[in-house]
Amino acid sequence: MSQFYIGVKIIEAWKQIGENGEEGYAVKKYPDGHVSWSPKDVLERTYFPMGQDPSKITENMVSRFIDLPEPRQLDDKTTLVKIDTITGFVQYEVSSCVDPTNYDQEVGTQIAMRKIRSNIWKCLGFVLQWGRFGLKNS
Repeated sequence: MSQFYIGVKIIEAWKQIGENGEEGYAVKKYPDGHVSWSPKDVLERTYFPMGQDPSKITENMVSRFIDLPEPRQLDDKTTLVKIDTITGFVQYEVSSCVDPTNYDQEVGTQIAMRKIRSNIWKCLGFVLQWGRFGLKNS
């Protein structure tokens, strides 16, 4: 009986034209150095570019992973911020003040975005750990 698996992998890739003249990438994804080829659209739809250092998450990576915030005032002292990620995952955060006379949606958005960015950073760190070191053997 077959079953499904989910996993993450860090690959090294460089632009390369395929045998049929199609734009794509040469892809090295296994420790044995085996190189395969992937069409450009498939690779760019599947993998998130990390830049030159695959050992850490950066502020730039977090910024590229999320769309612009969609803030909304919920009541006289609360801001709700929604963001979409490039994976389609949606995240919400709120920020509230004590006194409605101090409400400022821009400040509320900044506070909620710090929380969102921190959560995304943590999630990307989880994925990076898995991609670099796989699953721990029990």
